[in-house]
Amino acid sequence: MKRKHKKYSRPKRPFNKARILEEEQIKKEFGLKNKQEIWRAESRIKEIRERAKSLISKDAKQQQDLFVRLRKVGFNVNSVADVLSLDKIAYLKRRLQTIIVQKKIVPTMKSARQLITHKKVLVNGSVIDSPSYIVPVEMENKVSLKNKQKIENTKQ
Repeated sequence: MKRKHKKYSRPKRPFNKARILEEEQIKKEFGLKNKQEIWRAESRIKEIRERAKSLISKDAKQQQDLFVRLRKVGFNVNSVADVLSLDKIAYLKRRLQTIIVQKKIVPTMKSARQLITHKKVLVNGSVIDSPSYIVPVEMENKVSLKNKQKIENTKQ
């Protein structure tokens, strides 16, 4: 069995008040379960930045491949500087949970998370049960609810 590694790292200063307050605000805004989800987003952005830094000295084709991949995910990047300026908020805005609320399919982040975990959300016809699923731009219009009639009857 392959050993699983953490997909995030804890903050170096665990009791930094400014960071704790900022994370609480982000947690409320995006309806996150815990701060580990914020740390995972930071880790993914850090990986993207490191990949961009390694491509600075490479040829333009490799850089363009990275930019195309990031644009498919939904990040507006045209240069290495744009990639280096990405932050965790941009990553959290691409989560399925956030996109469902932005499209006004559900009113709150908590209800979006509940519907996703209860397997009521379809992306391109397939059930996605992870609120942290990063929705590509082309799939954004294909997000819908499963059994829409049953869900509407329970609301009334």
